[in-house]
Amino acid sequence: MSYFIGVDVGTSSARAGLVKKTENGGKLIKFHSEEIQIFKPSSGFFEQSSSNIWQKVCECIKIVTSEIRDKSQIKGIGFDATCSLVLLDKNLQPLTASPTKKHEQNVIMWLDHRAQEEADFINSLKHDCLQFVGGKISLEMEVPKLLWLKKNLFEESFNKIHFAFDLPDFLTFKATGKDSRSVCSLTCKWNYDAIKGEFPKDYFKSIGLEELCENNFKKIGDHVLFPGDLVGELSKEAADEMNLLPGIAIGTSMIDAHAGAIGLIGSSTSQQRDIELTSKLILIAGTSTCHMSITRNILFCPNIWGPYKNALIPNFFLHEAGQSACGILIDYILSSHQDYEKVLKQLNGKNIHDYLYCEILRMSAAENLKSFHELTKNFHFYPDFHGNRSPIADSTLTGMAIGLTMHNSIAISYLAIIQALVYSTKHIIESLYQSGRDEFKSILICGGLSKNKLYVQTTADVCKIPVLSSFESESVLIGSSMLGAKASGIFSSLEESINELKNEAYQIEPDWNSFDYHDRKYRVFLKMLNDQNSYKIIMNE
Repeated sequence: MSYFIGVDVGTSSARAGLVKKTENGGKLIKFHSEEIQIFKPSSGFFEQSSSNIWQKVCECIKIVTSEIRDKSQIKGIGFDATCSLVLLDKNLQPLTASPTKKHEQNVIMWLDHRAQEEADFINSLKHDCLQFVGGKISLEMEVPKLLWLKKNLFEESFNKIHFAFDLPDFLTFKATGKDSRSVCSLTCKWNYDAIKGEFPKDYFKSIGLEELCENNFKKIGDHVLFPGDLVGELSKEAADEMNLLPGIAIGTSMIDAHAGAIGLIGSSTSQQRDIELTSKLILIAGTSTCHMSITRNILFCPNIWGPYKNALIPNFFLHEAGQSACGILIDYILSSHQDYEKVLKQLNGKNIHDYLYCEILRMSAAENLKSFHELTKNFHFYPDFHGNRSPIADSTLTGMAIGLTMHNSIAISYLAIIQALVYSTKHIIESLYQSGRDEFKSILICGGLSKNKLYVQTTADVCKIPVLSSFESESVLIGSSMLGAKASGIFSSLEESINELKNEAYQIEPDWNSFDYHDRKYRVFLKMLNDQNSYKIIMNE
């Protein structure tokens, strides 16, 4: 018997899952989650502690492996995490990233927006390497944040950096003591050129980060590996913290959304058994939502990240788009509604999302509508409450609502915000098509919102594409376990690991009766975007 461990560090929690190979794919037999700390020292600032994160990771692993008597059966561990920035000093201790100057706060989170000015400056130089991030670097990426640290915390932090890690790479470093970096993180978040196999030195010098070029970019990564490559063996120190045996293979890490993508990309149904991996759009839909797809050839799309060579699967090019606020925005709209508390009292143990979906269906039947979507005919949201990551790449965009009255139903507000988020997905898809991408034949979905029936059905209806949802709900943990499985040597390649541990899915078909309605409502969505920009022009006259 062979087991693999998948570790996923998300925005607010660390999780570990124990996975074994069965005839039906990778089976998650136990998982555990622990909350991790988030610090908010100022508006737009979000920080964490790498020590707190590592402690919670070890606790999770101890719990999920507690019933395995023969720990030698655990063959590999894979890690994924959010693309947050971790700072360590020369003693490999936490180095402050915070205006509070507290050293425990040594992680700048992915959703931190402190580096707007630095991102704008970098974009103004229009370096050729920015074509791989859609023409504009995001303030959520690591390089603008490092430039912010140089400008604002030079003596306290920047000048003392020994290692600056993406969080997934920090985890493999802690597990093995070996300094390596994943091409996934470096290419997607650090402006690494995976086609040439190097950092663009002239770029870092031109933006004022020449210090990072020293010693072949040792501080940010001079030893680059593919996802699932063997980083090294679990060290005795780390093994003691996890209550495991040293020597377990540790696979090169991935960003959390990307681990979800490999955990899902092999999934299929009887209707779509043999379709190409390149014809699939993968949604990792949770707090934020990532949209991922791969091509065999280089393809550039304005304001969509990529093409990233080897970032997901070797010899394929990844395109990545996203929404900075998705699940968190739905929660915000619900919790800020005047009837929210009243609805909570009526749930009787029922999930609020299921409850509201039933209410939407009841209201639609009462009005004898052709599609329940028509309930929002006179109510429209524009969803960029936390700025737009794709396909506009404008962090200054904000949310909008049309049709507000004194008596807006919480169910209709809920339906309208989900529709708006999916129109944003349609906007991303159309941008990819306009850049020459072949059409998608299926959308595969995982993450918290994959359990939201209304969101899944709306995605199929708006995009007019079947949606596949895996029978294994924890695709991210399956994906990270695939990295450990590849590193163990049991599988010869990451693609083989994907094929052997993949799971079957079920298919949600689009509702053809809603197509015309969504076409019209999508036109309203685009007009709201244009109107918002026109308001800015008026107010800046």
